[in-house]
Amino acid sequence: MKFLLMSVLTLSFFAMHAQDNLAQTTIQAVLSGNQDQVIQLAEAFSEEQYDWRPAEGVNSVGEALMHVAGGNYFLASKMGFAPPEDVDMMNLGKITGKDNIIAALKKSNAFVLDKITMVETAALNEEVDFGFAKMNKLGGLLAMMEHNGEHKGQLIAYARSNGVVPPWSK
Repeated sequence: MKFLLMSVLTLSFFAMHAQDNLAQTTIQAVLSGNQDQVIQLAEAFSEEQYDWRPAEGVNSVGEALMHVAGGNYFLASKMGFAPPEDVDMMNLGKITGKDNIIAALKKSNAFVLDKITMVETAALNEEVDFGFAKMNKLGGLLAMMEHNGEHKGQLIAYARSNGVVPPWSK
């Protein structure tokens, strides 16, 4: 896994070195790798395991995945990118079923990956109020990446607790 991440980062660096939006394209590459692993985990859980939760009051597998999808749209919207018209933010949490959840997550992943490079380099230092914190747009892009990574870790713990081996570590 470390080799894969380093390879992606190295290739991203050399491929994008001359570009003005190096920060955006590097974040996009790392986020894409995190997203791919979250999708692999989502696919590795059985339909029945989507309702599993480690304790009362804690997100289930399905709820954690939909939280990631909602977070993608939320963070992007605060940076000026409205969710697609066919995405009902108020009802994202009502999406159920493994296939529906994976489809919704993939759609949100593609959305944020597309929007990252639309953030102008000159605007990276502009302040944004995310509701939970005020930070610049670069911080917002990093928050997108960190949020996905945080929940990838959560889902790895969920997987291991349910006898599911993360596909990339087999």
